[in-house]
Amino acid sequence: MKTKYQPQYIEEKIYHFWEKNNLFRPNKNIKKNNFCIVIPPPNITGDLHMGHAFQQTIMDIIIRYHRMQGKNTLWQVGTDHAGIATQILVEKKLELEEGKKRIEYTRSEFIEKIWKWKSKFNLSINNQMKKLGNSVDWKNERFTLDKGMSIAVKTAFIQLYKDKLIYQRKKISNWDVQLQTVISDLEVEHRDVNGLVYWIKYFIFSKEKNNLDKNYLLIETTRPETLLGDVALAVHPEDGRYQKYIGLYVLVPIINRLIPIIADTHINQNQGTGCVKITPAHDFHDYKIALIHKLPMINIYTLDGKIREKLQIFDYSGNFSKIYDDSIPVELQQLNLNLARKNIINKLIELNLLKKTISKILTLPYGDRSGKIIEPMLTNQWYLSTSLLAKEAIQAVRDGRIEFIPKKYEKIYFSWMNNIEDWCISRQLWWGHQIPIWFDKNKNVFVGHNEEDVRKNYKISPETILVQETDVLDTWFSSALWTFSSLGWPADTEYFKLFHSTDLLVTGFDIIFFWISRMIMLTMYLIKDDQGNSQVPFKKILITGLIRDEIGQKMSKSKGNVLDPLDMINGINLIELIRKRTKNMIKPELKKIISQRTKLSFPNGIEESGTDALRFTFASLSLLNKNINWDHSRLKSYRNFCNKLWNASRFVIINCQELDLNIFGIDNSTFVFDQWIKIELNETIKNYRIALDNYRFDKAANILYDFVWNKFCDWYLELSKVILRDSNQIQKQKTQYTLLILLEQILRLAHPIIPYITESIWKRLPLFMNNKCNQSIMIQKFPKSYVIPENKKIILEDIVWIQEIICELRNFKINFNLSKKNLLSLFFKNVNIKSKKYLSKYGDFLIKILNLKNFTILNEHDICPIGIKIHIVGLECIIVHHTLLNKNMIKYQFTNIKNKYNYVKKQIQICKKKLSDDNFLTRAPKEIINKEQNKLLELKNKQNKLKNYIQ
Repeated sequence: MKTKYQPQYIEEKIYHFWEKNNLFRPNKNIKKNNFCIVIPPPNITGDLHMGHAFQQTIMDIIIRYHRMQGKNTLWQVGTDHAGIATQILVEKKLELEEGKKRIEYTRSEFIEKIWKWKSKFNLSINNQMKKLGNSVDWKNERFTLDKGMSIAVKTAFIQLYKDKLIYQRKKISNWDVQLQTVISDLEVEHRDVNGLVYWIKYFIFSKEKNNLDKNYLLIETTRPETLLGDVALAVHPEDGRYQKYIGLYVLVPIINRLIPIIADTHINQNQGTGCVKITPAHDFHDYKIALIHKLPMINIYTLDGKIREKLQIFDYSGNFSKIYDDSIPVELQQLNLNLARKNIINKLIELNLLKKTISKILTLPYGDRSGKIIEPMLTNQWYLSTSLLAKEAIQAVRDGRIEFIPKKYEKIYFSWMNNIEDWCISRQLWWGHQIPIWFDKNKNVFVGHNEEDVRKNYKISPETILVQETDVLDTWFSSALWTFSSLGWPADTEYFKLFHSTDLLVTGFDIIFFWISRMIMLTMYLIKDDQGNSQVPFKKILITGLIRDEIGQKMSKSKGNVLDPLDMINGINLIELIRKRTKNMIKPELKKIISQRTKLSFPNGIEESGTDALRFTFASLSLLNKNINWDHSRLKSYRNFCNKLWNASRFVIINCQELDLNIFGIDNSTFVFDQWIKIELNETIKNYRIALDNYRFDKAANILYDFVWNKFCDWYLELSKVILRDSNQIQKQKTQYTLLILLEQILRLAHPIIPYITESIWKRLPLFMNNKCNQSIMIQKFPKSYVIPENKKIILEDIVWIQEIICELRNFKINFNLSKKNLLSLFFKNVNIKSKKYLSKYGDFLIKILNLKNFTILNEHDICPIGIKIHIVGLECIIVHHTLLNKNMIKYQFTNIKNKYNYVKKQIQICKKKLSDDNFLTRAPKEIINKEQNKLLELKNKQNKLKNYIQ
């Protein structure tokens, strides 16, 4: 082994070894004890980010843990075609490189360009996943737009359509005027912006007199241009201000359309004027009211967000209507919305119809992909009816067939599912699964896998022209089939039979609505077992938090706080890091600020840490919280841990190379520290497995760290050096055996979290391991706890006694500036029977480990030597050393210790004051408060130790 741990030299070779030997592949012949996780497929729109790396690390820990328990494991891998996001990126790329817009290509030409993009980025994503150590089945990799997935999507669509769960209808939807496609509610960001509210007069029209009344009603609106689509004014039926007007009519300003005043309980009397204009084609709330009252609906916008030349007028069912004049003032036609608003405001002022304007903070909808304001609009879309599907999906969670971890997320799921609306599954894109619907010239609808299939099934002659629906399916439709389509459905493949229902889904809380609920609904409807019962897509759902930066902000390029997981693994210098963070910025003016922040956070860039350190950090941060703040100091700490494990392993292997296992057969060491470390290992295995079984990877990381660093390295290894150096051959061999057994168990325990370093060390274990090390550690059995010895209590009491003496005397040497090699003489006074027993039993060992000159138990009448008196394990001890005979020197040392004591005392007061401050306790993050509380405990412990010398 090299003297220094250098991950860059071991990781790639080890992954190649795993992959070459098909160690990630499950056995298709095993019919039971199967375990499967499907990866949430990352989008092919770029590199993996910290969120991907975090979740994939968690999944790989789980997969490796179950594989080592002898289960036949499959981690199903794949990527998502990401319809809108991918199309946007490729459009921008082509415009930049070729100077052409999408519409200048044919559909097939454009899609071919995206497939080339996909090949490049899919390979990049896969390489990053390999760098992270992901033990996925690469030979069964899937893509949500591959041939098999296309068959699955069409099969699902056709069945749902034939079962009358898919329908086409004109409804109001979120329309992105930039992308010119409908988007889901879940793809809309709501932002607070400064805006204006307009109070407009609507004069009452008397039908009897056939003229305008002198009275008018005031409405409040943030979008005055939408008055072109007004079909009613609505008031609450119990609002005394307006009851007399219900049933009358008003004249819409500028266009002079006569519309009714209606009563509806959905109107909030206390909001604005309490009188609301109803524009069903451009407001979701108004749309629902229009359906109740069977009002017409008027579309005023073109698909690119301009005022139409002619209004589109529909009845409440979405059929064309001629109830109103469809003309629009010439001066407004083809204007973009800002110009149209300006013109209408000017016209209202001119007609004295604008009562007032108020500045206000408005919450506006923006497309999360385009960044443009979303316009609600009536469009013809395909929908999936969800009411029937939702009932069974809700019941599956209620009766425990599907379990949320943590359980609190069930409430979010139920809230969404109990109020779920039909799912708009069509998108006006080119990249995606083109909807398998064909039309003839009379708009008759035919469904099938392809045109040949349609003609055959519907007996359509070759002369009849058929045209396929140009819309594609929402990306989440193919993703909703992922758990079974990725395993080969609709074909009855071995993978599908063995691994569905899958065991676990690991994902973020932010896509419970997007993905989780839809997967449950579609899987339970489409997939049945042999008895005809609905299968669930997964048995458990582990909801992880989202990785944020160190101060809790979302990582984004605009903030310049994005961290690339590969930079953590490989390292990156400051100049290159700043270049990455400021490249292609939307707001170049922020470049200087981002550069300064980066210099403050990473003055020397990011040091190379290797994959295992990053994985260990992710595991330690995986609290079951909504948000997880990145802690870069932990990465350094776990890099040090890996180095510590490497050096400890090197020490064990070097010192145990010649051990002959045949001498012992089984471990039978009676040395107290050999027995103690096995007890500690046993407790570690038990608690570690409990943590992993309950998905508390943070606890598992802490348990592993504590045992390896504090118990194995800091205590047992150091003590074993004395045995290896000074003991007889038999005890030496017993300790060598214990060292090897401990290291071998540690490697197997740690493997799921830190796979590379454990595999590398495993292959270096001596041949005494019966050649097991020639295989991979990842297929070894995971350690199990065993029966603890009957004398456990006695052993632990003895160890506590020994450790306390060692710690106190080592601290003594530090406080009095004595080197480890300085020989001390110890004299014990007033020693009881129990302490005499301990000193007799372990005295020789203490002399060796502490480098003592000697120790003496003083009788009652013996004269005390001159030295420093302290109390250890309840014993009065006088420590004698030649430098301590000088009274001035002793005085000087005591002054130093007292100064240390006073400093610690002052720090304790500062800490206590901070922890008693209500502002700090209510505003500071929980992690900071915990850190301060731990600091206080450490300070108090230090104070007690120093107090021992100054009393």
